[in-house]
Amino acid sequence: MRHTASVVPPPPARRRPLRILGTGSALPAEVLTSAELDRQLGLSPGTVEKRTGVRVRYVHRGNAAVLGAEAAHRALAAAGLGLDDVDCLIAASGTPDQAMPSNSSLLHRELGLRSIPAFDIGASCLGFLFALDTVACLIEAGRYRRVLIVSSDVASCGLDWSKLEASGIFGDGAAAAVVGPAEDTGSALLASAFATLSEGAHLCEIPGGGSRHHPGRIDEPFLPLALFRMDGKAVFRLAGEHLPGFLDGLLAAAGVRLAEIPVVVPHQASHHALQYLRRRFRLRREQVIDVFAEQGNQVGASLPSALDVAIRTGRLRRGDTALLVGTGAGVHLGGAVLCY
Repeated sequence: MRHTASVVPPPPARRRPLRILGTGSALPAEVLTSAELDRQLGLSPGTVEKRTGVRVRYVHRGNAAVLGAEAAHRALAAAGLGLDDVDCLIAASGTPDQAMPSNSSLLHRELGLRSIPAFDIGASCLGFLFALDTVACLIEAGRYRRVLIVSSDVASCGLDWSKLEASGIFGDGAAAAVVGPAEDTGSALLASAFATLSEGAHLCEIPGGGSRHHPGRIDEPFLPLALFRMDGKAVFRLAGEHLPGFLDGLLAAAGVRLAEIPVVVPHQASHHALQYLRRRFRLRREQVIDVFAEQGNQVGASLPSALDVAIRTGRLRRGDTALLVGTGAGVHLGGAVLCY
Protein backbone atom coordinates (compact mmCIF):
# COMPACT_ATOMS: atom_id res chain seq x y z
CA MET A 1 0.00 0.00 0.00
CA ARG A 2 1.30 3.46 -0.88
CA HIS A 3 0.92 6.12 1.78
CA THR A 4 1.00 9.86 1.20
CA ALA A 5 4.21 11.27 2.65
CA SER A 6 3.82 13.53 5.63
CA VAL A 7 6.77 15.19 7.31
CA VAL A 8 6.14 15.39 11.05
CA PRO A 9 7.92 18.30 12.76
CA PRO A 10 10.64 17.08 15.12
CA PRO A 11 9.82 17.04 18.83
CA PRO A 12 11.33 19.68 21.12
CA ALA A 13 15.05 19.03 21.27
CA ARG A 14 17.16 18.41 24.31
CA ARG A 15 20.55 20.03 23.81
CA ARG A 16 23.19 17.32 23.34
CA PRO A 17 26.77 18.34 24.19
CA LEU A 18 29.04 17.53 21.26
CA ARG A 19 32.23 19.03 19.88
CA ILE A 20 33.73 18.66 16.44
CA LEU A 21 37.42 18.41 17.36
CA GLY A 22 38.80 18.51 13.83
CA THR A 23 37.83 18.12 10.19
CA GLY A 24 39.68 17.23 7.01
CA SER A 25 38.97 16.57 3.35
CA ALA A 26 40.74 15.04 0.37
CA LEU A 27 40.43 15.38 -3.40
CA PRO A 28 41.80 12.99 -6.02
CA ALA A 29 44.77 14.09 -8.10
CA GLU A 30 42.93 13.78 -11.41
CA VAL A 31 41.01 16.89 -12.46
CA LEU A 32 38.17 16.76 -14.98
CA THR A 33 37.00 20.15 -16.16
CA SER A 34 33.76 20.83 -17.94
CA ALA A 35 35.79 22.15 -20.88
CA GLU A 36 37.43 18.72 -21.18
CA LEU A 37 34.03 17.03 -21.00
CA ASP A 38 32.78 19.27 -23.81
CA ARG A 39 35.58 17.95 -25.99
CA GLN A 40 35.16 14.31 -24.93
CA LEU A 41 31.41 14.36 -25.56
CA GLY A 42 31.62 16.36 -28.78
CA LEU A 43 29.68 19.31 -27.38
CA SER A 44 30.13 22.97 -28.12
CA PRO A 45 32.38 24.85 -25.66
CA GLY A 46 30.62 25.83 -22.44
CA THR A 47 27.78 23.29 -22.79
CA VAL A 48 28.61 21.08 -19.79
CA GLU A 49 29.20 23.94 -17.37
CA LYS A 50 26.01 25.68 -18.50
CA ARG A 51 23.91 22.54 -18.02
CA THR A 52 25.46 21.32 -14.77
CA GLY A 53 26.83 24.39 -13.01
CA VAL A 54 30.11 22.52 -12.41
CA ARG A 55 33.40 23.94 -13.64
CA VAL A 56 35.71 21.31 -12.13
CA ARG A 57 35.19 17.86 -10.65
CA TYR A 58 37.75 15.28 -9.50
CA VAL A 59 38.10 11.62 -10.50
CA HIS A 60 39.57 8.88 -8.29
CA ARG A 61 40.86 5.74 -10.03
CA GLY A 62 41.40 3.82 -6.78
CA ASN A 63 39.04 2.75 -4.03
CA ALA A 64 37.20 4.92 -1.54
CA ALA A 65 39.11 3.57 1.48
CA VAL A 66 42.40 5.11 0.30
CA LEU A 67 40.82 8.53 -0.24
CA GLY A 68 38.94 8.28 3.06
CA ALA A 69 42.13 7.49 4.96
CA GLU A 70 43.73 10.66 3.60
CA ALA A 71 40.82 12.78 4.83
CA ALA A 72 40.87 10.97 8.19
CA HIS A 73 44.55 11.74 8.78
CA ARG A 74 43.89 15.42 8.05
CA ALA A 75 40.97 15.52 10.47
CA LEU A 76 43.07 13.91 13.19
CA ALA A 77 45.91 16.38 12.57
CA ALA A 78 43.45 19.29 12.83
CA ALA A 79 42.22 17.87 16.15
CA GLY A 80 45.77 17.35 17.43
CA LEU A 81 45.05 13.64 17.89
CA GLY A 82 46.37 10.34 16.62
CA LEU A 83 44.74 7.07 15.59
CA ASP A 84 45.29 5.67 19.10
CA ASP A 85 43.07 8.43 20.51
CA VAL A 86 40.02 7.19 18.57
CA ASP A 87 37.74 4.53 20.04
CA CYS A 88 35.21 4.13 17.22
CA LEU A 89 35.17 4.50 13.43
CA ILE A 90 32.06 5.20 11.36
CA ALA A 91 32.03 5.10 7.57
CA ALA A 92 29.21 7.26 6.22
CA SER A 93 29.48 6.92 2.46
CA GLY A 94 27.04 6.52 -0.40
CA THR A 95 29.18 4.36 -2.70
CA PRO A 96 30.52 1.04 -1.38
CA ASP A 97 33.90 -0.29 -2.48
CA GLN A 98 32.35 -3.75 -2.53
CA ALA A 99 29.17 -5.50 -1.42
CA MET A 100 30.87 -7.11 1.57
CA PRO A 101 32.56 -6.36 3.94
CA SER A 102 31.43 -2.87 4.83
CA ASN A 103 33.31 0.29 3.92
CA SER A 104 34.20 0.75 7.58
CA SER A 105 36.16 -2.54 7.66
CA LEU A 106 38.09 -1.62 4.52
CA LEU A 107 38.81 1.86 5.87
CA HIS A 108 39.79 0.38 9.26
CA ARG A 109 42.35 -1.83 7.49
CA GLU A 110 43.63 1.04 5.32
CA LEU A 111 44.22 3.19 8.40
CA GLY A 112 45.92 0.35 10.26
CA LEU A 113 43.66 0.76 13.28
CA ARG A 114 43.78 -1.53 16.28
CA SER A 115 40.68 -3.56 17.09
CA ILE A 116 38.34 -0.63 17.81
CA PRO A 117 34.78 -1.11 16.50
CA ALA A 118 33.87 0.14 13.06
CA PHE A 119 30.50 0.24 11.34
CA ASP A 120 28.70 1.88 8.44
CA ILE A 121 25.82 4.32 8.38
CA GLY A 122 24.33 4.34 4.91
CA ALA A 123 21.97 7.10 3.90
CA SER A 124 23.45 8.11 0.53
CA CYS A 125 24.18 11.85 0.58
CA LEU A 126 23.03 12.28 4.19
CA GLY A 127 25.19 9.61 5.80
CA PHE A 128 27.39 12.15 7.58
CA LEU A 129 24.41 13.90 9.18
CA PHE A 130 22.88 10.60 10.33
CA ALA A 131 26.28 9.65 11.75
CA LEU A 132 26.68 12.95 13.59
CA ASP A 133 23.24 12.55 15.15
CA THR A 134 24.00 8.96 16.20
CA VAL A 135 27.40 9.87 17.61
CA ALA A 136 25.90 12.67 19.71
CA CYS A 137 23.76 10.10 21.52
CA LEU A 138 26.59 7.57 21.90
CA ILE A 139 29.05 10.11 23.29
CA GLU A 140 26.49 11.59 25.67
CA ALA A 141 25.71 8.07 26.91
CA GLY A 142 29.42 7.49 27.57
CA ARG A 143 29.65 4.64 25.04
CA TYR A 144 32.51 6.26 23.11
CA ARG A 145 34.75 9.23 23.77
CA ARG A 146 36.28 10.12 20.40
CA VAL A 147 34.67 8.98 17.18
CA LEU A 148 36.11 9.30 13.68
CA ILE A 149 33.43 9.80 10.99
CA VAL A 150 34.59 9.38 7.40
CA SER A 151 32.58 9.93 4.22
CA SER A 152 34.44 8.85 1.08
CA ASP A 153 32.76 8.44 -2.28
CA VAL A 154 33.80 7.38 -5.75
CA ALA A 155 30.79 8.07 -7.96
CA SER A 156 32.67 8.53 -11.24
CA CYS A 157 32.89 4.82 -12.10
CA GLY A 158 29.09 4.44 -12.18
CA LEU A 159 28.03 7.37 -14.36
CA ASP A 160 26.11 7.22 -17.62
CA TRP A 161 27.50 10.07 -19.71
CA SER A 162 24.65 9.79 -22.20
CA LYS A 163 22.57 11.46 -19.46
CA LEU A 164 24.69 14.53 -18.84
CA GLU A 165 22.34 16.39 -16.49
CA ALA A 166 22.56 13.50 -14.00
CA SER A 167 26.15 12.40 -14.52
CA GLY A 168 27.91 15.72 -15.13
CA ILE A 169 27.22 17.04 -11.64
CA PHE A 170 29.22 14.39 -9.76
CA GLY A 171 32.80 14.34 -8.53
CA ASP A 172 34.81 12.09 -6.22
CA GLY A 173 36.11 13.09 -2.80
CA ALA A 174 36.35 12.37 0.91
CA ALA A 175 35.86 14.23 4.18
CA ALA A 176 36.20 13.33 7.83
CA ALA A 177 35.50 14.68 11.29
CA VAL A 178 36.70 13.72 14.76
CA VAL A 179 33.91 14.17 17.29
CA GLY A 180 34.10 14.11 21.07
CA PRO A 181 32.53 15.36 24.31
CA ALA A 182 31.90 19.09 24.57
CA GLU A 183 33.32 19.23 28.14
CA ASP A 184 32.69 22.85 29.26
CA THR A 185 33.12 24.48 25.84
CA GLY A 186 29.45 25.12 25.03
CA SER A 187 29.63 23.17 21.77
CA ALA A 188 26.43 21.21 21.19
CA LEU A 189 23.98 19.71 18.77
CA LEU A 190 21.02 22.00 19.41
CA ALA A 191 18.55 20.01 17.31
CA SER A 192 18.50 17.44 14.54
CA ALA A 193 15.75 15.89 12.46
CA PHE A 194 15.30 13.42 9.61
CA ALA A 195 12.48 12.26 7.37
CA THR A 196 12.26 9.64 4.62
CA LEU A 197 9.87 10.10 1.68
CA SER A 198 9.98 6.56 0.34
CA GLU A 199 7.55 7.24 -2.47
CA GLY A 200 10.69 8.63 -4.10
CA ALA A 201 12.79 5.53 -3.41
CA HIS A 202 13.37 4.80 -7.11
CA LEU A 203 13.85 8.38 -8.28
CA CYS A 204 17.57 8.29 -7.59
CA GLU A 205 19.26 4.90 -7.64
CA ILE A 206 21.79 2.36 -8.83
CA PRO A 207 19.64 -0.78 -9.23
CA GLY A 208 22.50 -3.31 -9.45
CA GLY A 209 24.96 -4.32 -6.77
CA GLY A 210 22.71 -6.33 -4.44
CA SER A 211 20.54 -9.43 -4.49
CA ARG A 212 17.63 -7.82 -6.34
CA HIS A 213 19.44 -7.60 -9.68
CA HIS A 214 22.29 -10.01 -9.10
CA PRO A 215 23.92 -11.13 -12.39
CA GLY A 216 23.05 -14.74 -11.57
CA ARG A 217 19.34 -13.94 -11.21
CA ILE A 218 18.55 -11.72 -14.19
CA ASP A 219 18.05 -12.21 -17.94
CA GLU A 220 19.29 -8.79 -19.01
CA PRO A 221 22.68 -7.07 -19.29
CA PHE A 222 24.03 -6.17 -15.87
CA LEU A 223 26.11 -3.11 -16.77
CA PRO A 224 23.16 -0.72 -17.32
CA LEU A 225 21.86 -1.72 -13.88
CA ALA A 226 25.21 -0.75 -12.32
CA LEU A 227 24.96 2.83 -13.59
CA PHE A 228 23.50 5.74 -11.68
CA ARG A 229 20.09 6.96 -12.81
CA MET A 230 18.04 9.88 -11.52
CA ASP A 231 14.83 11.74 -12.25
CA GLY A 232 16.22 15.05 -11.05
CA LYS A 233 13.05 17.06 -11.59
CA ALA A 234 10.92 14.61 -9.60
CA VAL A 235 13.43 14.54 -6.73
CA PHE A 236 13.52 18.34 -6.72
CA ARG A 237 9.71 18.58 -6.61
CA LEU A 238 9.34 16.02 -3.82
CA ALA A 239 12.05 17.50 -1.62
CA GLY A 240 10.93 21.07 -2.31
CA GLU A 241 7.37 20.25 -1.29
CA HIS A 242 8.41 19.13 2.19
CA LEU A 243 11.63 21.00 2.96
CA PRO A 244 10.07 24.32 4.13
CA GLY A 245 7.88 22.68 6.78
CA PHE A 246 10.70 20.35 7.75
CA LEU A 247 13.11 23.25 8.33
CA ASP A 248 10.50 25.25 10.23
CA GLY A 249 10.14 22.37 12.70
CA LEU A 250 13.89 21.89 13.02
CA LEU A 251 14.59 25.57 13.70
CA ALA A 252 11.73 25.79 16.19
CA ALA A 253 13.15 22.78 18.06
CA ALA A 254 16.56 24.47 18.15
CA GLY A 255 15.04 27.77 19.31
CA VAL A 256 16.72 29.84 16.60
CA ARG A 257 15.63 31.81 13.54
CA LEU A 258 17.29 31.24 10.19
CA ALA A 259 18.29 34.90 9.93
CA GLU A 260 20.28 34.50 13.16
CA ILE A 261 22.40 31.63 11.82
CA PRO A 262 25.65 32.94 10.29
CA VAL A 263 26.57 29.78 8.36
CA VAL A 264 24.43 27.34 6.36
CA VAL A 265 26.25 24.21 5.17
CA PRO A 266 24.10 22.40 2.60
CA HIS A 267 24.68 19.14 0.80
CA GLN A 268 26.04 20.23 -2.57
CA ALA A 269 23.27 18.47 -4.49
CA SER A 270 23.11 20.62 -7.61
CA HIS A 271 23.39 24.19 -8.83
CA HIS A 272 19.59 24.43 -8.96
CA ALA A 273 19.16 23.02 -5.43
CA LEU A 274 21.57 25.59 -3.99
CA GLN A 275 19.84 28.40 -5.88
CA TYR A 276 16.47 27.21 -4.57
CA LEU A 277 17.77 27.11 -1.01
CA ARG A 278 19.02 30.71 -1.22
CA ARG A 279 15.87 32.07 -2.89
CA ARG A 280 13.22 30.14 -0.93
CA PHE A 281 14.70 30.86 2.48
CA ARG A 282 16.07 34.33 1.64
CA LEU A 283 19.59 33.42 2.59
CA ARG A 284 22.39 35.90 2.11
CA ARG A 285 25.06 34.73 -0.30
CA GLU A 286 27.72 34.94 2.41
CA GLN A 287 25.63 32.67 4.67
CA VAL A 288 25.77 29.67 2.34
CA ILE A 289 28.85 27.48 1.87
CA ASP A 290 28.80 26.75 -1.85
CA VAL A 291 31.70 24.75 -3.33
CA PHE A 292 29.62 23.02 -5.98
CA ALA A 293 31.18 24.67 -9.05
CA GLU A 294 34.68 23.63 -7.98
CA GLN A 295 33.96 20.09 -6.73
CA GLY A 296 30.55 18.95 -7.92
CA ASN A 297 28.28 16.66 -5.93
CA GLN A 298 30.51 14.26 -3.96
CA VAL A 299 27.59 12.18 -2.64
CA GLY A 300 28.09 11.44 1.09
CA ALA A 301 31.38 13.35 1.17
CA SER A 302 29.72 16.49 -0.17
CA LEU A 303 28.29 18.01 3.02
CA PRO A 304 31.27 17.28 5.29
CA SER A 305 33.63 18.60 2.59
CA ALA A 306 31.70 21.87 2.59
CA LEU A 307 31.82 21.87 6.40
CA ASP A 308 35.60 21.42 6.31
CA VAL A 309 35.92 24.34 3.88
CA ALA A 310 33.78 26.51 6.18
CA ILE A 311 36.04 25.73 9.15
CA ARG A 312 39.38 25.99 7.33
CA THR A 313 38.52 29.32 5.73
CA GLY A 314 37.31 30.82 9.01
CA ARG A 315 33.73 31.26 7.87
CA LEU A 316 32.61 28.98 10.70
CA ARG A 317 34.29 29.93 13.97
CA ARG A 318 34.08 28.59 17.50
CA GLY A 319 30.85 29.66 19.15
CA ASP A 320 29.03 30.15 15.84
CA THR A 321 25.76 28.41 15.10
CA ALA A 322 25.53 26.49 11.82
CA LEU A 323 22.67 24.83 9.98
CA LEU A 324 23.64 21.60 8.23
CA VAL A 325 20.95 20.51 5.79
CA GLY A 326 20.43 18.30 2.78
CA THR A 327 18.57 15.65 0.85
CA GLY A 328 19.59 12.21 -0.29
CA ALA A 329 18.42 9.26 -2.36
CA GLY A 330 15.62 7.52 -0.58
CA VAL A 331 14.36 10.31 -0.61
CA HIS A 332 15.78 11.50 2.73
CA LEU A 333 15.58 14.95 4.29
CA GLY A 334 18.00 15.78 7.08
CA GLY A 335 19.14 18.73 9.12
CA ALA A 336 21.08 19.66 12.24
CA VAL A 337 21.59 22.91 14.10
CA LEU A 338 25.06 22.91 15.57
CA CYS A 339 26.81 25.23 18.00
CA TYR A 340 30.37 24.85 16.76
